[in-house]
Amino acid sequence: MIVNRDHRVRGPATSFAGVAGSYERGRPTYPEGAVRWLAGDEPCDVVDIGAGTGKLTRVLASLGHRVIAIEPLPEMLELLASTVPGVFAQLGNAEVIPLPDDVADVVTCGQSFHWFDHDVALPEIVRVLRPGGRLGLVWNSRDDRDPWMERLSAILGNETVEDDDVYPVLEESGLFGPVEAARFAFDQVLRRDALLDLVLSRSYCAKLSPGDRAPILDAVGRLYDEAAGPGGVRLPYVTHCYRAAKVA
Repeated sequence: MIVNRDHRVRGPATSFAGVAGSYERGRPTYPEGAVRWLAGDEPCDVVDIGAGTGKLTRVLASLGHRVIAIEPLPEMLELLASTVPGVFAQLGNAEVIPLPDDVADVVTCGQSFHWFDHDVALPEIVRVLRPGGRLGLVWNSRDDRDPWMERLSAILGNETVEDDDVYPVLEESGLFGPVEAARFAFDQVLRRDALLDLVLSRSYCAKLSPGDRAPILDAVGRLYDEAAGPGGVRLPYVTHCYRAAKVA
C-alpha cells in the first residue's frame, strides 16, 4: 500500500498538531546540497510555507537566507520558534499567505506541497514572489532499495514521490515556466526512541488512537532491536527536488 496517496489511510494535516514533538525529534533534515539547488547559493528572501517545526527553515537560515516561515499549526510553530531563533515565523497557510505582494525571491515547501489546495495556493505563491522568483518543492522519501528500509516500509506502508505529483500541477497552472528536477541521497542515523518518534510523526500513525498505534510501534521496535548497532540504525533517503520560475 502506498499510504501517502491513499486518503483513506493518510491522516489529516491537523493530525500533526498532537505529534509536533515527535516530528521534531524523529524527522530528518534536508541535505545542504539540495537546499542550495532549491534556493541558490547567494542569500535571498525566502518564504518557507508549511514549515512545520523548521526542518527546512533552519537549513535555509544556516546558508544565510532571510527566511519567513509560515505554518498553519500553532503546536508546530511554537517548536519552530524555539529551534530556529531569529527567523520570523507566522501562522498562515498556502491558500491565504499572510504577507504582502512581491516579498520573496524564493518560496519553498518541504514535505508540504501535497497538502495544498493547488488551485488556490499557486496564485497566492505567485502573488508573494517577485518577478523572476521561483518555487522550490522538496520531499524526503525512504529509499526502499535498502533492505532494512524495505522491511520498515513493509510495516508502515510505502511512500513515494513521483514527477506526476508536480509537473502537471505546475504546468497546467500556466503560472510557472519549465520545471526542473534533481535527486539527492543522504542517511539519517536514529536510536530507538527517535525511530519511534519518526513513525509516530507520520500522519497515518498520528491519527490513530494509542491502542491502535501500539502494534505498529511494537513491530518497528522489534525491527530496530534486530538490526541496531551501537550508534543506532541507518536510514537511507532520497531527497526529491523540483523548481520552477514564476512566469513574468
